[in-house]
This record gives sequence, C-alpha cells and structure tokens, in this order.
Amino acid sequence: MTDHETEWSALFRAANAGDGRAYAQFLHAVTPMLRGLIRSRGRALTAEAHEDVVQEVLLAIHAKRHTWQADAPLLPWLYAIARYKLADAFRRRGAAIYLPIEELQAELEAPAQDVTAARDSAVLIAQLDARSATIVRAVGIEGESAAEVGQRLDMSEGAVRVALHRAMQRLGRIAKGNRG
Repeated sequence: MTDHETEWSALFRAANAGDGRAYAQFLHAVTPMLRGLIRSRGRALTAEAHEDVVQEVLLAIHAKRHTWQADAPLLPWLYAIARYKLADAFRRRGAAIYLPIEELQAELEAPAQDVTAARDSAVLIAQLDARSATIVRAVGIEGESAAEVGQRLDMSEGAVRVALHRAMQRLGRIAKGNRG
C-alpha cells in the first residue's frame, strides 16, 4: 500500500464520517494526482478539456463518495472514476479510445477473500452466460491475460476485453439486484 493510499484513505474515511476539514484536505491532496493522470491519459485533449475532466472527476467523487467501501483500497476507486470520466470526454469528442486490460488489473485482483465472498462471487458469476463466466474466471480470478483467453476461446484479444467489460457490467447489475 502506498503512502498516498494510507493517507488519502484515512482522510476520505473521516470525510465520509462528516469531517469537512478532512474532506477539503483530501480534495486538495488528490487533485494534483488526478490532474497529472488526466493529462497523461488524455494527451489528445486540450488543456481546457483536461481541466474540465478533472472537475468532472471531482464532482463524481463527491456524488459517489458513498459507494467507496472503507475497507477497500481507495486508489483503484479513484482511478476508475478518472478513467470513466476521461472515456466520456473522448466519447463526446468522437474519438476512439483504448483502455488496456492491464489498467483494470487492480480492480480485478481482490485481496484475500473470505469463504462467504468467494461463494457470493461464484453465485454471481454462475448467473452469466457460459462464455462470459469463463472469461471472468480466467482473467479476473485466475489472472490469465486477454490474449491467452482469446487464443483458448478462439477470440481476438480485443473481443475478450470487450466481453470482460460487458460481463463485469452485468455482474454489477446482478449484484445490485441481489441487494435490493
């Protein structure tokens, strides 16, 4: 865990508990990192567009801060929000984007799970179609690359990435349905 992870997680935890000063410190601390991330990933965008995306990310963090689980790593959650807002900016611009599966690795790899979490995951994955379930298990759980899975399933690497993304979205919808 990085120093930023520890420090920012503590600030964000306090902010979510109602500490306004901690929230201001958190936003002040993460903004330069977000700005750098948006600049490096969005080189095709203008400087003004970079700043617009940074502001959208900060707004999304505020709007979705209740979705972060205090026992989960904070940085992957922040990176995911930034990545989605950057993708939205490219989409609005009409540009094609490429998000390497390697960037999702932190989100796909989970810390050691208890038996209940593993069972719950298996139940959710079982609700997917066979191909999607195979891809999620292979890439998300067993750590195979999209190229390896694609070769085994006679799919292109890109098709595996798209199928994985769609399967993860379906899993999210399934999980939300099971909570309510």
